[in-house]
Amino acid sequence: MATDPRIEDWARSGLAAVTGRSDGPPDLSRAPVLAQARARLTAFATAFGGDGTDLGDVDAAELLAGRAGLTGHRRRGQISVGGACRLIRAADGWFALSLARNDDLALVPALLGGDVDGDPWRAVVADSRHRPAAQVVDRARLLGLPAAVRGETAPRAPEVRSRGERAASPPMSQILVADLSSLWAGPLCSRLLSRAGATVVKVESPHRPDGTRRGESRFYDWMNAGKLSYALDFHTDRDHLAQLIGVADVVIEGSRPRALRALGLSADQLSPRPGQVWVRLTAHGSRPPGDEWIGFGDDAAVAGGLVADTPTGPTFCGDAIADPLTGIEAAASVAAALGNGGGVTVDIALAHVAATYAALTPVSAERASGDTAVAEPQPPVGVGGVPRASELGADNVEVRRLVAARC
Repeated sequence: MATDPRIEDWARSGLAAVTGRSDGPPDLSRAPVLAQARARLTAFATAFGGDGTDLGDVDAAELLAGRAGLTGHRRRGQISVGGACRLIRAADGWFALSLARNDDLALVPALLGGDVDGDPWRAVVADSRHRPAAQVVDRARLLGLPAAVRGETAPRAPEVRSRGERAASPPMSQILVADLSSLWAGPLCSRLLSRAGATVVKVESPHRPDGTRRGESRFYDWMNAGKLSYALDFHTDRDHLAQLIGVADVVIEGSRPRALRALGLSADQLSPRPGQVWVRLTAHGSRPPGDEWIGFGDDAAVAGGLVADTPTGPTFCGDAIADPLTGIEAAASVAAALGNGGGVTVDIALAHVAATYAALTPVSAERASGDTAVAEPQPPVGVGGVPRASELGADNVEVRRLVAARC
């Protein structure tokens, strides 16, 4: 039987090395995920084919496996590659819980309804055996913890809604992107737009900058090098932020909808520039009840059912894979929207994207087995030899000049 080229691609990419049981062979069954991600990235790149833009070296495999290449993390079965999320068996199925922050760990006693002695993860695992998965997840969400029942989310395409007037899209070299997102999905989307020629302004609060600034610096640089850093207080400098949003051709936001709404800066509250494309990235959607649920790449992937099945239960697929997949999907959606004249809001949820990729037929166990050579994840090409991302607020003066020229 000839080897499926999708399997070989998945194995070479490094993704197999971060998928499957820690004490078993790498998992190859989700190979169609990479093939589809390549197709979506090609759709993004070809949208700018007449713009003199060269995106030929942007590789979907690198975007999905590059962070694991930087960190050296490998598959850990029912513990996520990064270690902050776990797949846990409940009385009636499986769920995912992320405890990425100190505040999350502090909430474990409230989640379990009593004091916890020793390892909080061990306590959650023991308690969950006697409860339905949905019950544990519902309580976790009430406490503001990222959690999800395996496969609870159905596939859904990005939701595009009319918002304002359409306008002829300028060349990418004249496109201004205001990126209010953080972590991975949104910054990857704006990174791809930057590679296509757009000017990207990365907006952060000096009080709550992008959390990846505190982590692996090379990952932050990989996602954000080449962007202008604009730091301002979202409350006291609200008018300056509103001005930037008002002149931007593309706005990317990744917070829960109520956050910008409380400031009067949501897509529904501001008058859009003609042709503007507003991208709203959430974990579980921008409508109730999911609009209030917190989620990250690993638990959102589990919500969509994007896991690797083994005889001993599901394992994580890739490294927070819902994040880079959503970044690619968002970039492709922006390209399509600009090509149609803009004037729209695009809602994209990590869990919906994960569910869409999970719906791709996995490679059968027979075809996924054998002696296919599996490569380790590699750091992104050029990382370490490219310019560092701007320091927080380093480009404030330049951004305000740029905004004033567009007003």
